[in-house]
Amino acid sequence: MTTRTTAIDPVTLAVLKGRLEQIADEMDATLYRSAFNPIIAEARDACHGLYHAETGATLVQGTNGLPIFVGAMAFAVKAVIDKVAKEGDLHPDDIFLFNDPYDGGTHLNDFRLVRPIFRNGQLFCWMASVGHWLDIGGNVPGNFNARATDSFQEGVRIPPVKLVKAGVMNHDLLAILAANSRVPVSNYGDLNGQLNALDLGVRRLTELLDEHGEETVSAAFDAFTARADALMRSAVSKLPDGVYSFEDYLDNDGITADRLLIALDLTIAGDRMTLDFSRSSAPCAGPLNIAYSTAVACCYVALKHVFTDVPANAGCLNPITFVIPESTLLAVKPPKPVGGYTETILRVIGVVFGALALADPARATAAPFGTINALSLAGHRKDGSRWVMFSFFGGGLGGNPETDGLNHANNPISTATIPPVEILEAAYPVMFTQWALRPDSAGAGLHRGGLGAVYEIEALTDADVFLLGERGVFAPFGVAGGSPAALNRFTWQSDEGEKSPPLASKVTDVKIRDGQRVRLETPGGGGWGDPKRRDAEAVARDVRLGYLGREAARSAYGVALTDDGVLDIAATATLRESPAA
Repeated sequence: MTTRTTAIDPVTLAVLKGRLEQIADEMDATLYRSAFNPIIAEARDACHGLYHAETGATLVQGTNGLPIFVGAMAFAVKAVIDKVAKEGDLHPDDIFLFNDPYDGGTHLNDFRLVRPIFRNGQLFCWMASVGHWLDIGGNVPGNFNARATDSFQEGVRIPPVKLVKAGVMNHDLLAILAANSRVPVSNYGDLNGQLNALDLGVRRLTELLDEHGEETVSAAFDAFTARADALMRSAVSKLPDGVYSFEDYLDNDGITADRLLIALDLTIAGDRMTLDFSRSSAPCAGPLNIAYSTAVACCYVALKHVFTDVPANAGCLNPITFVIPESTLLAVKPPKPVGGYTETILRVIGVVFGALALADPARATAAPFGTINALSLAGHRKDGSRWVMFSFFGGGLGGNPETDGLNHANNPISTATIPPVEILEAAYPVMFTQWALRPDSAGAGLHRGGLGAVYEIEALTDADVFLLGERGVFAPFGVAGGSPAALNRFTWQSDEGEKSPPLASKVTDVKIRDGQRVRLETPGGGGWGDPKRRDAEAVARDVRLGYLGREAARSAYGVALTDDGVLDIAATATLRESPAA
């Protein structure tokens, strides 16, 4: 697809924007409804879009796709373009498959399918699908191996290869994929869901091109890119010039207890922004590294959260310069392990939020809970069949200048939903004995953080347990005088009593027996503003709802209650007027 000079009127542009986004949305919906594993079907850990024929740049994304995939997919499509340029072998109805996290991927579970779209014998654009498969080999069921020291311990790495050549399926490749998974039927179902989504996308795009023509649609693509560029430049230019630095830490790398620094120096100069991560920690031994493409993708997610009017198009990154050296854990090469990428990107997003808040305090938001708590349970059913349950879990979001943080929300890396308890219990031999808000987990503030959650899971067979999480040492921070939230906490039952991980929120090779339980208590969000300025009635209401204990109300907020839970106005005034307050 080459750049066209065809003029396009605003009405036609708006119509095409809606139609093209609908194509991606419909592809998303097709996969959600046909995938076998709950992480796609329920949690919506997937994404679809259209990409530039020559550069792989993002042209159109759906409104429901996972944001972190939106940012990374352009690198994935470019990897296929480079392969085609090298080998000179591309046909209509080819489909490439790969999961290489160092070449446009994220981690090994995320499988990408990339398909060329031809018109009149010429390549017009690319279409792509990505979804999280449940298991792809490696040392740990579900592949979140907190003890991995190279990628070979995390699963099978597939470079860009042709799954389908000129419409003919490569069944040998399917056999290799099936042989390297503990749950091949689940993966096969997810693969077919992605193939069907691409087939639908091709039909819908063909209908659109037949109706409007290639030149008009190409002109719309150019207009989308120019508009995203202009809107991002406008947003950046409204920030004061300067250098804004922000830092946060990861608890450890799963191998040693040493903390890992994520440091950002953000420079605003007119309508351009530079994100420099050079001061971040060196590549680590464990799986908390990420590849360059992943680092850029999570910066894209952070910027989209802050500048909400900028559309999902590669043009929004034109005014942004990224400095992410290979000397840091944010731009590693193989075989450095990257399976814990979800934890690292959350911290990267957090420091982007923090630096932008320094540039514009009105945008300051306290830290969200900042961990997906990737929990895997695996074993054999009574009939001998293998099962692998992987899920992620919610927590509290940070307080902000306008409101309290959300209780039991998802992290800002995604629009994914936490899989429902009913679905998990139906799919796997487990029983949730508790799924509740976690009292006293929110950071105190004028606008408090949201509450974390408590999940207690009983295994109905003997099971192996693996957790890769964060925020067990460094709590979600508060801002503008707000307090940090509670730390992450994980425990499990054993014949010797309750146990917890030596490295806070990371553990492998835990074995529990039929009837024993694991318990996850997730962090809340940090608080925004001075807690002593919070409306006393709001504090009393939080106590009555069970969000906050009486002692915490008194010590953190200076609020006293009567024995029947009513606000004690006089005692509260005394507490708040005391020098200690």
